[in-house]
Amino acid sequence: MSQDPIRVAGARENNLKHVSVEIPRRELTVFTGVSGSGKSSLVFDTIAAEAQRQLNETFTAFQRTFLPKYGQPAVDSIENLSAAIVVDQKRIGGNSRSTVGTVTDIYALLRLLFSRIGTPHAGESSRFSFNDPAGMCPECEGIGKVITLDLDRFLDRSKSLNEGALLHPQFAVGGWFWGIYANSGLFDNDKKLSDYTEDEWELLLHGSGVKVPLSWQGGQVNSSYEGVVTKFTRLYIKKDTGEMSERNREVFQRFVTSAVCPLCRGARLNQAVLECRIGGRNIAEMAAMEAGDLVGVLAAIDDPVARPIVAGLVERLGNLVAIGLGYLSLDRETATLSGGESQRIKMVRHLGSALIDMLYIFDEPSVGLHPRDVRMLNDLLRKLRDKGNTVLVVEHDRDVIEIADHVVDMGPGAGAHGGEVVYQGPVTGLAESGTLTGTHLRHRLPVKTEVREPTGKMMISDATLHNLRGVTVGIPTGVLTVVTGVAGSGKSTLINEVFLRQHPGAIAIDQSAVGASIRSTPATYTGLMDPVRKLFATANGVSPALFSFNSKGACPECQGLGIVYTDLAFMEGLRSRCEACGGRRFREEVLGHTLRGRSISDVLDMTAAEALEFFAGERKLRPVLQALNDVGLDYLTLGQPLSTLSGGECQRIKLATELHKTGTVYVMDEPTTGLHMSDVGNLLRIIDGLVERGNSVIVIEHDLDVIKNADWIIDLGPEGGAKGGRVLFEGPPARLLTATGSHTAEYVRADVG
Repeated sequence: MSQDPIRVAGARENNLKHVSVEIPRRELTVFTGVSGSGKSSLVFDTIAAEAQRQLNETFTAFQRTFLPKYGQPAVDSIENLSAAIVVDQKRIGGNSRSTVGTVTDIYALLRLLFSRIGTPHAGESSRFSFNDPAGMCPECEGIGKVITLDLDRFLDRSKSLNEGALLHPQFAVGGWFWGIYANSGLFDNDKKLSDYTEDEWELLLHGSGVKVPLSWQGGQVNSSYEGVVTKFTRLYIKKDTGEMSERNREVFQRFVTSAVCPLCRGARLNQAVLECRIGGRNIAEMAAMEAGDLVGVLAAIDDPVARPIVAGLVERLGNLVAIGLGYLSLDRETATLSGGESQRIKMVRHLGSALIDMLYIFDEPSVGLHPRDVRMLNDLLRKLRDKGNTVLVVEHDRDVIEIADHVVDMGPGAGAHGGEVVYQGPVTGLAESGTLTGTHLRHRLPVKTEVREPTGKMMISDATLHNLRGVTVGIPTGVLTVVTGVAGSGKSTLINEVFLRQHPGAIAIDQSAVGASIRSTPATYTGLMDPVRKLFATANGVSPALFSFNSKGACPECQGLGIVYTDLAFMEGLRSRCEACGGRRFREEVLGHTLRGRSISDVLDMTAAEALEFFAGERKLRPVLQALNDVGLDYLTLGQPLSTLSGGECQRIKLATELHKTGTVYVMDEPTTGLHMSDVGNLLRIIDGLVERGNSVIVIEHDLDVIKNADWIIDLGPEGGAKGGRVLFEGPPARLLTATGSHTAEYVRADVG
């Protein structure tokens, strides 16, 4: 049955130039184009935002106060929308009680299974939950580990209270917490802790019941005394670390030790629950198994009562395996999952749904996937489409693009040079379209045959962390080493954990956020802002502080943000341009000072490419601006909030700030994330430049073009989880072509042939 397409008319979000497009329903449409071309602006900021906003409008005003708020996108009209499910790359996160099993609801089914056929009977389904007081271990309260204050890190026994014996910054001399102990009258404040009697130690660590007078706002209050262990436990250990700021979490982790709970041995549940078994295994033992192995164990259960429950479990676990996550266990904490793993976990939740005519929207689902796993991903995308849904995918991966029913290619360039539809139609016509995507779709780089000679070797000996099986491997210096293998094979463990722990001086460039504040920009992060302010100050004979939107020059109305936020309760909060400064962030008198005819606001509105041309003669600015352009961020404006950058953009802006260093070791975690095919060659040129200047570069990567152009390859596998953790191949890429037992070798051969 033919379906009216989704019609978008006059989309103007971000850099979109009145884009109008028709997207077929019940088909798989892939949106392509270089980074910054407008793909996300069209798909997420326009189509997804409007679908979610209109769905929320069906609820009452009271109900909407509890729902996410979506503003109306800048678009003339959108027709024929369905309810949208957005599956993005945001990490699931969650606290230590959130696991793969709980977030997918698979553990809920497993609890139901044990409550029905487990022996001896231990109670209802809720009794098998480590988040329920009836089921959790009383010692660790369902966490599986015990966190305690490390007194050797917290106290300096060679000092007195007055000398700063309490080392935690919140307990520093002169502070409120310190005052409780110093003013308690229980201690000689000049007596070294090493000279304390047994009773004094007990009072300091665990004492209670004393009221301590403290000065407060010109008066006096009586505060209850608590020993340092009692107070720290209440204030910090009992608090979920996920609710702490990053800085407070780092401080917290410096002063505590974590150990497996001695009572439940990490199982999280009380002993009565753990005694209940099916086929000799308790629920914690099953939850600790890899999903791929657990399927076989459950499928062997032959009990009429359990049959429907087992069928549901096998189907959901089978989806985990099919999506390339068979190496995960149900007890794996969600906070430890990567962005790619998080996205695929979200997909599993929807695969069993009977709903049709939904709009599924995916943000680069191939991120973090080996080419072998991309094939399984494609099967799942087709499965969602074939159930009668419309699937929209923003993607750079060739293999995903090639399964599309319909392609929308954005461009022709990035930023101000993008925002247009340069091709739409079947994928077969894309290669002949003449666009950047079409040109590179069939273009593949050759396997490097002339490799650099290493200058030495950095050894990793007998690594046994996670699934690594006593791995001993040498990483050559002075060359480009690519570490590859299927998802879960041990790449990140080997490099990001073992190697970086042994080589703390290495420069690690990952995809974590570079700044969550709306005040942080490419200009401030890269250090460009200070010399720019000095140039303006010198040219106008005034203080450099005038040219900071975080200081003297800030518009008093918006405090230098350029926008004013108005809370509208259950409606979307209103972010409006500041009328006082016109969104330019600075006071009017500051904008009157110019440099070669441009104000400081004009400079912040420049893209990195425009700024490179404007500051062509500035020796201090040119290297940084050149680096921003070299890493493919030429379209970013110098004043864009860093909080709006994607993971791939964050990684590249970090790389830009580190490019000038020599004689060091660089570690990059999937630097092709978010990169268009046309930019991969440019990235390789940047990496080659680093190596030529005497650096050693280690890249964790799945991209076949990067693998083929390495000097040295370390391939892990053969599978993920317990079936991985072994080095399958070490050597140059030409030798990989003849390697056996390696999925990477198989796909490199296919890509060459």
